[in-house]
This record gives sequence, C-alpha cells and structure tokens, in this order.
Amino acid sequence: MIHGVPLPDGHLRVHRAPGHTVMEFHGEIDIAAALAIQPTLDAATKPPKTLLVIDLTPTTFFDCSGLALLCRARTRLEERDGALLLVCPHPLTLRMLRILGLTTRLRPSPTLEEALRGHLREAG
Repeated sequence: MIHGVPLPDGHLRVHRAPGHTVMEFHGEIDIAAALAIQPTLDAATKPPKTLLVIDLTPTTFFDCSGLALLCRARTRLEERDGALLLVCPHPLTLRMLRILGLTTRLRPSPTLEEALRGHLREAG
C-alpha cells in the first residue's frame, strides 16, 4: 500500500530502499494493467522530491498504455522536483522507446544498480 492506495494484484511490486522507491511492473502491461497500476503510481509520484525507480525487468509485454504510465509518472515527478529512473533490459521495449524518441527523456538503464549509479553521477 502506498499512501493508502492498495497495490494492484499481480502487476506491481513495490519496495523501498534508502532514498528511493522501486516499483516493479510484472507480466503483461496492457491497458487493463495500466488502469490498475495508475492509482498506485499517482500516489507514489505525489510527494515532493521523490526518487522513483520503475523496473520493467519482470514484464513480458509492454504496450503504449505502459508508455503512457511512464510519461505521466515522469511529468508528475518533475513538477514536484523529483526524478524517475527506468530499468529496462528488453530489446523490443527499448526499440519502442527509441522509435518514439523517449530514450533521452526516460534514459533506460539495463539494471537497477546502473540506474542508481547514473543518478548519483548526475546528482553529484
């Protein structure tokens, strides 16, 4: 549960670490999953100065509904002086991000460790 919003069954796991929260998207992220995830994601992106990591490693399918979630989360975080880190090792999803010109905005990393290292380099 994040700020009173229950986690959607099966599609999302959340864990906190010092300084950041990791939201793992699981399985097929289609319009139904996106609708289920959105309230939890909105709650996670509401506090100011949040560092949120979205990890797509456990996904098996990711469509434009998932992209909309990522863009919405990034916009909400930027408005509140926060940051979004994206973990995405999947070639097809990375290709979709490149085709749409989103790799410069979302800057995917292949692992959680690399995403966090990159953020620390930029912040420091």
